[in-house]
Amino acid sequence: MMILLVLPLAGRVHADNEAVRAPAAGTVVGGPVFIIPVDQEIERGLQSFLERGFQEAANYGAVLIVLEIDTPGGRVDSAEQIGNMVRDSKIPTAAYIKGDAASAGSYIALNAGAIIMKPGSMIGAASLVDRNGKSVDDAKMVSYWKSKMVGAASLNGRDPEVAAGMMDINLVVNKPELGVSKGQGEIIALSSEEALQAGYADRIAGTANEAITWLGYSTDDIFRVEHTGAEKMSHFLTNPVIMTILLFVGIAGVFIELLVPGFGVPGIIGTLAFALYFFGNYVAGFAGAETLLLFILGLVMLVLELFVPSFGILGLLGSVSLVAGVVRAAYSFTHAMFSLGIAFSAAAVVIVIVAVAFKERGIWNRFILQDSLTKEQGFVPVAEKLSLIGASGISVTPLRPAGTAAIGGERIDVVTEGGFIDAQTAISVVKVEGGRVVVKESVK
Repeated sequence: MMILLVLPLAGRVHADNEAVRAPAAGTVVGGPVFIIPVDQEIERGLQSFLERGFQEAANYGAVLIVLEIDTPGGRVDSAEQIGNMVRDSKIPTAAYIKGDAASAGSYIALNAGAIIMKPGSMIGAASLVDRNGKSVDDAKMVSYWKSKMVGAASLNGRDPEVAAGMMDINLVVNKPELGVSKGQGEIIALSSEEALQAGYADRIAGTANEAITWLGYSTDDIFRVEHTGAEKMSHFLTNPVIMTILLFVGIAGVFIELLVPGFGVPGIIGTLAFALYFFGNYVAGFAGAETLLLFILGLVMLVLELFVPSFGILGLLGSVSLVAGVVRAAYSFTHAMFSLGIAFSAAAVVIVIVAVAFKERGIWNRFILQDSLTKEQGFVPVAEKLSLIGASGISVTPLRPAGTAAIGGERIDVVTEGGFIDAQTAISVVKVEGGRVVVKESVK
């Protein structure tokens, strides 16, 4: 599948890569030969892997690099970068197609100095499609990609019309001498035998070792570059579905820990999910240190927003920084926003459910007075002395309007209805409100 993201790259062929097509009769070139597999979708992660492989080959003094191709295609921009690396290599480079060199894979193969195919393999079918598999009709994009395919074919004397027919659905190609015929609405895809007849394969060989021997190189010192554990893990982690799941778990875990603290587990799992997200994209070459810094800065500002009154400024800046870190770490802005939207929506539902289920543990409880004046907590309310209503007594102190009175042989704090009563004056209780005893002067 071709993803619509192309970067113009200048291209040139190296003299060594032209020479690899013609083995010198009766001579065998000795030295390290590196086989580098191109056995996955073409994206930035594969590009990083191949860059490492080419560098290792140079460090070991390799005399030949063989790209062992079996790929359904992928991103145009990564394919162009890889093609540029193949053309500029100081080490002769050949393509051994053991399965499919489809789409962008055919472009990479055409940039190699020689193409050897395994029986039953295929090269071609390089039309532009978007990530949904729909054909791209943009004339400028089609024209640009066609020029790149034609240029790659011409590097090593292959018929450019066949390369154009591999990607332009509207082009009519009729090359009976090459065994190629294509009508409008069709795309050229060549089997190993058809490619050999059309000049798009230099040899058919059952194994990579056989191809190396035919090219005139010794097979005594062959190195196969393998994906490291980190690269394999990165390839898994950068799968669109896995990336969305990691974002969902990360968002839900971290926010549950912030809003309903005390569990610990959601925070640990969420942090681990984000760590895996950034690790996968970093190893694949999508993310840099600045993306992780943006994410951490955003997370810190969101935490501060919970404790520092900023009228939402910290929350807004934190959200923008967090989203920018996540999006910049991914290989595609559009895909990252799509995954982030799905993950955030799903996480929001889970966060609400957890917050409701554990509302008594929520962080909002820190801002609400929880204590109540209950007997269980040691608070003893003042008993209402309702039995005093109508009782008579005498004021012990002047009541202005509050003071002390003797009622029923007990000294009680009382208050008048608003007037003043002198000491040693007869009074009667007219009302009791909680601990408040209201009196008035008795009528003689």
